[in-house]
Amino acid sequence: MVYFEHFMNIEEAIAKEKQLKNWKRQWKINLIDNFNPDWEDLFYKLNEEI
Repeated sequence: MVYFEHFMNIEEAIAKEKQLKNWKRQWKINLIDNFNPDWEDLFYKLNEEI
Protein backbone atom coordinates (compact mmCIF):
# COMPACT_ATOMS: atom_id res chain seq x y z
CA MET A 1 0.00 0.00 0.00
CA VAL A 2 1.47 3.34 -1.03
CA TYR A 3 -1.42 5.72 -0.31
CA PHE A 4 -4.28 6.01 2.15
CA GLU A 5 -6.60 8.58 3.67
CA HIS A 6 -8.61 8.67 6.88
CA PHE A 7 -12.29 9.64 6.83
CA MET A 8 -14.72 10.39 9.60
CA ASN A 9 -17.52 8.40 7.99
CA ILE A 10 -18.06 5.79 5.30
CA GLU A 11 -19.97 8.15 3.01
CA GLU A 12 -16.94 10.44 2.67
CA ALA A 13 -14.67 7.48 1.97
CA ILE A 14 -16.97 6.09 -0.71
CA ALA A 15 -17.30 9.53 -2.35
CA LYS A 16 -13.50 9.88 -2.47
CA GLU A 17 -13.10 6.38 -3.91
CA LYS A 18 -15.61 7.16 -6.65
CA GLN A 19 -13.81 10.42 -7.37
CA LEU A 20 -10.43 8.69 -7.66
CA LYS A 21 -11.83 6.04 -9.99
CA ASN A 22 -12.61 8.82 -12.47
CA TRP A 23 -9.13 10.36 -12.27
CA LYS A 24 -6.55 9.87 -14.99
CA ARG A 25 -3.64 7.57 -14.14
CA GLN A 26 -1.14 10.45 -14.05
CA TRP A 27 -3.30 12.35 -11.53
CA LYS A 28 -3.23 9.30 -9.26
CA ILE A 29 0.53 8.97 -9.63
CA ASN A 30 0.92 12.66 -8.74
CA LEU A 31 -1.27 12.16 -5.66
CA ILE A 32 0.95 9.31 -4.48
CA ASP A 33 4.15 11.22 -5.32
CA ASN A 34 3.01 14.13 -3.14
CA PHE A 35 1.89 11.90 -0.27
CA ASN A 36 4.65 9.28 -0.40
CA PRO A 37 7.49 10.38 -2.72
CA ASP A 38 9.55 7.22 -2.14
CA TRP A 39 6.56 4.95 -2.76
CA GLU A 40 7.41 3.01 0.40
CA ASP A 41 5.03 0.34 1.65
CA LEU A 42 2.78 2.05 4.22
CA PHE A 43 1.02 -1.07 5.45
CA TYR A 44 2.88 -1.21 8.76
CA LYS A 45 2.61 2.54 9.34
CA LEU A 46 -1.14 2.34 8.85
CA ASN A 47 -1.39 -0.46 11.41
CA GLU A 48 0.56 1.66 13.91
CA GLU A 49 -2.02 4.45 13.59
CA ILE A 50 -4.99 2.19 14.30
